[in-house]
Amino acid sequence: MNGQGLAENPLSRISLDPARRSGQACIRDLRITVKDVLEYLAGGMTEQEILAEFPDLQREDFAAIYAYAASELTGAHR
Repeated sequence: MNGQGLAENPLSRISLDPARRSGQACIRDLRITVKDVLEYLAGGMTEQEILAEFPDLQREDFAAIYAYAASELTGAHR
C-alpha cells in the first residue's frame, strides 16, 4: 500500500517501450521482460530463485507479472 492507504495498481510496474527489448513488456523500465520471468517460472525456478538471480527485481513485481499475463490472456489490455 502507498502512503495514502490505496493499493498500488500492479500493472503500473509494467513498461512498454519500443526501444527496449523490441517493445516487449518489461518490469519497471528494466531490461527484464514479463516473458523472461514467466519462462523461468515455467522452467521450474521459484520466485525466490529468480529474485536471487536478478537482484533488481522486487517481490512486488511478481503481482505485476501475473496481472499482465492475465490481462493478455483475457484480452483486457491496459
